[in-house]
Amino acid sequence: MTAMIIPALAGGLLIGICAVLMMAWLGRIAGISGILWQAVSQPSLLPGAIWRIFFLAGLLLGAWLVHQLMGQALPAVPESDTWVIILAGLLVGFGARLGAGCTSGHGVCGIGRLSKRSLVATVVFVLAAMLTVFIISVMGHVL
Repeated sequence: MTAMIIPALAGGLLIGICAVLMMAWLGRIAGISGILWQAVSQPSLLPGAIWRIFFLAGLLLGAWLVHQLMGQALPAVPESDTWVIILAGLLVGFGARLGAGCTSGHGVCGIGRLSKRSLVATVVFVLAAMLTVFIISVMGHVL
């Protein structure tokens, strides 16, 4: 049990530290969906925009590095059909746009700044996730 808690605590601590440093150094919120959206919709290698590319690359590199250094197993390949995975990704993207952010922007940064809007958004995210898990588990028993 302890072996599972320590990496989670370390990861959470690193996420919090990075969010604070990003706000302090760049004056920006570390909302992944917003960073990804701006990197894709406004691709630019201008000095003021290149940080997005480094930020996103760091997310991928960091995950790979943890896997290599700690011997963490890669997540299992989903058993769902490809169209289900694509639909799920599109729905998550739509939800992030509809909610004006994702769990990193609202849940980590927004709640940390005591934003009421972010608190409401995070509660809605969690409730929607719980409802989704419930519906999927009920459908699994029905099918």
